[in-house]
Amino acid sequence: MSGCASLKHQSVLLQEAVEALAIKPDGIYVDATFGRGGHSREILARLGSAGRLIALDRDPQAIAAGRELNDARLTLVHAAFSELGAVLDSLERLAAKRVEGILLDIGMSSPQLDQAERGFSFRSDGPLDMRMDTSRGQTAADWLEQATQPEIERVLKNYGEERFAHAIAKALVAARGECRIATTRQLATLVEKAVRTREPGQHPATRSFQAIRIHVNQELEELSLALPQCVTRLATGGRLAVISFHSLEDRIVKRFMREQSQPPQMPRRLPLRSAEMPRPLLRLVGKAQFPQAAEVAANPRARSAVLRVAEKL
Repeated sequence: MSGCASLKHQSVLLQEAVEALAIKPDGIYVDATFGRGGHSREILARLGSAGRLIALDRDPQAIAAGRELNDARLTLVHAAFSELGAVLDSLERLAAKRVEGILLDIGMSSPQLDQAERGFSFRSDGPLDMRMDTSRGQTAADWLEQATQPEIERVLKNYGEERFAHAIAKALVAARGECRIATTRQLATLVEKAVRTREPGQHPATRSFQAIRIHVNQELEELSLALPQCVTRLATGGRLAVISFHSLEDRIVKRFMREQSQPPQMPRRLPLRSAEMPRPLLRLVGKAQFPQAAEVAANPRARSAVLRVAEKL
């Protein structure tokens, strides 16, 4: 973890999420979003000497920070959480084993938001990158350079729920005809001019930055790919805990857990005994959990977080 105070990351719903995993001292666990290791440290504190933790992150800076955790029980892997199944298969000792718990914290880390060179925030000027994995993929500037106006409008509408998507897309396409949109300040200024009104306390570019970031990183697709892999790799009685930070993510998690907690629909007239009926894969554990007022006061970025938990049957 960086020594700079502004780059320190406070893990949201730390105790609640780790408690939800019901840690067994000798179990195998996965922190599929290592970040700056807050949840991983708490999991390791509860594991015995025979326990194991596999931590994934697509951000090379997170992996570099994680190397400071000199713990033989920890295996750190540079990978997106959508690659969870392949990662576990590649680990020789764990390939055939099921894990006791998987944690997904799918929010941004403070270092990602606070470092201007990452391009995630309009609060300071920097290159318009927005990639969580800076070692590969298309930057936000590259995408804005070649995307059509309808494509930009669709992304802003679908991922940012932006009601001025058409006006913003039109303004961006017109602006890039004169000069490449290469910095966060350029983008924020263009959006601000195109947005006529905005909710009190919210910057006009907030929804656009969220939408473009989600698209560049394929965040919703990654989540949809990861959730079924999590269920497949969990042992019976194993827990899946997911922390999301906006309604688009939470909708995917809520729907997935609800569907997997119900028996598959069978043809109505199929002659099956009760014992032959297929069983649901998951059991929902408790209700959705939200940060307490004290946590939100100490860390305002926690205010939109929601934790959902399910157990493998």
